Amino acid sequence: MPLLPIHGHVALRDRFDDAIRRDALPGSLLLHGPVGVGKQRLALWLGQRLLCTGPEPRPCGSCQHCRYALAGTHPDIHWYFPRPRLKDGDASPAKIDDDFREAIGERLKTGAYAPPPPEEGIFVSTIRAIVHSAAMAPALAARKIYILGEAERMVLRDGAEEAAGAFLKLLEEPPARANLILTTSEPGALIPTIRSRLVAVRVPALGATDVSAVLAEPAMRDAVVAAGGPTNPSEQQRLAGGAPGALLSGAEWGDALARARRMLDAASSADRREQIRTSLMQGSSKARGAFSTSLDALTTLLHERVRAAAERGNARGAGSAARALDCVEQAKERATGNVNPQLITAELLRQLESHLA
Repeated sequence: MPLLPIHGHVALRDRFDDAIRRDALPGSLLLHGPVGVGKQRLALWLGQRLLCTGPEPRPCGSCQHCRYALAGTHPDIHWYFPRPRLKDGDASPAKIDDDFREAIGERLKTGAYAPPPPEEGIFVSTIRAIVHSAAMAPALAARKIYILGEAERMVLRDGAEEAAGAFLKLLEEPPARANLILTTSEPGALIPTIRSRLVAVRVPALGATDVSAVLAEPAMRDAVVAAGGPTNPSEQQRLAGGAPGALLSGAEWGDALARARRMLDAASSADRREQIRTSLMQGSSKARGAFSTSLDALTTLLHERVRAAAERGNARGAGSAARALDCVEQAKERATGNVNPQLITAELLRQLESHLA
C-alpha cells in the first residue's frame, strides 16, 4: 500500500515550493510541531517535491520519481526513525539498510502507524549508515533525501565522537546533491550542536477540514480504533485537536489528556497546594516527551472550551479560553529550551488561573 495521501499544511507546502523554485531551500531543515500533526508525512512530501521531474504543478504524482516516492520505495529517499537496537551493536550500513527497508515495509502495509515504543532509538550504527550513504552518488535522481523522524531520540553517547562529528559536519555542510530533514515534537531535547545546524520550521496543527480528511482515510480510521480510540467521527475530531496522528498513541494520548485536565482543574481552583502538586507531577527534564504531549493535550481541551463558549454565545468565556491558549503556546516555546517542566507548569498554572478561575 502506498503512503497515505497528504492533507493540509498548504501554506507550508507553498512556502517550500517557492524556496525550491528560487534555489533557496536550506540543505538541513528541522520540522517541529505537535505530536501527530504529520511532520514525517510532510517531510516525505518535500522529498517527493525535490525529486519530481514531471509536469507542473509539482510534485506531479505521475513521473517515475513520484511513483516510487509515493510507494515508499524510492532509492534516493532515505527514511529513518526509532528502531530496536540490532543485536550487532555496530551493524554495517548494509544491515541498517535492510532493517529500515523491512521497517518501512511494515509501516506501508496500512500507511498509518503508531509511535515507536520508548526503548527504540536512532542509534550510532544508523548515524554511521547515513554518513556513509551521503558520501555516495544518488542511485536514480539528481539528489538524495534523508528524513529522520523523531530525531530527538538520536543516541550519540560517549565513545561515538567520530560518528557524531561526521554527522554534525554533514548537517552543517550537506553535499550539494543531498537534503537532510529532521522532525521532532521535542526540539528542546535535541542537543544544541545539532539544533544550531538546522533551519527550524514550525509545523502547525491542522484545521478541522483537514483533520476530517485524514480521519476519513480507511487505514487511518481502522488504526485509530485498533489503538483504542473512539469510533465516532465527531469524537475522533474532538480528541485529535488538530493532530490526528496523536490518536494512534493509544493510552499515551489518553494519559496526556488526563494530565491536561488536572492542570485545568488546578488552575481553575486557585488552590496553591494543588497547583504545586500538579507541577511536581510533570517530572524533570528527562520526562520532557510526556510533558510536551501534555501541553498538546491541554491545547486540545482549551480549543474545546473556545468552541463551546462560542456556540453558547459566551464571548467572554471564549475570549478567556483563547487567552489561556496563548499562555500554553508560550509554555510550548519555553519547553523547547533547557527549562525544567515543573517550573514551566508552575508559571503556566498561575497564568491560566487569571483567565479561567
